[in-house]
Amino acid sequence: MPTSIDEGKDWALERFERHQPRTVIDIGPGSGTYAKLLRPHEPDGPGVWWTAIEIHKPYISRYKLKAKYDEVHHLDARRAPGHLYHRDLVICGDVLEHMPREDAVALLKRIEAAGAWHILVSVPIVDAPQGEVDGNAHEEHVHHWDADDMDTVLADLGGGVETMRGHTLGVWWWSRRG
Repeated sequence: MPTSIDEGKDWALERFERHQPRTVIDIGPGSGTYAKLLRPHEPDGPGVWWTAIEIHKPYISRYKLKAKYDEVHHLDARRAPGHLYHRDLVICGDVLEHMPREDAVALLKRIEAAGAWHILVSVPIVDAPQGEVDGNAHEEHVHHWDADDMDTVLADLGGGVETMRGHTLGVWWWSRRG
């Protein structure tokens, strides 16, 4: 669905405030959950530049994404130009379950290789079957993530990983070292 439950959002906000990113890209923003949550807590000084990559074009107008983000791309994140991922923070909030595991792992590796400093990942860690929603075939849950599997995938990127495991969602904050 183009929305997300509240679980783990306060935890993500704490990390956002701690790391104070200046450039953010939100992959699969849906209704703009993370922009609505985090933008009011941006660090002082020059504004934070927010980019969105949305695969389902109707969401761009339906959820007024151009008003929530500085830059909006109608793209499949798996095929987006790598330079888009050279950001302080890349958000994969409730999006990786919508693609095959191997595609999600490849995307995370591309994001790290492109130079992202932090990656925020949120995925259901319980069996949460879902098909097409409102005519959007991309809403189907293609892969069920196990929290331990995501721990391993992110650890394999190197860097450091913080984890919050809730009842329904797991949330990870990966950070580049150095």
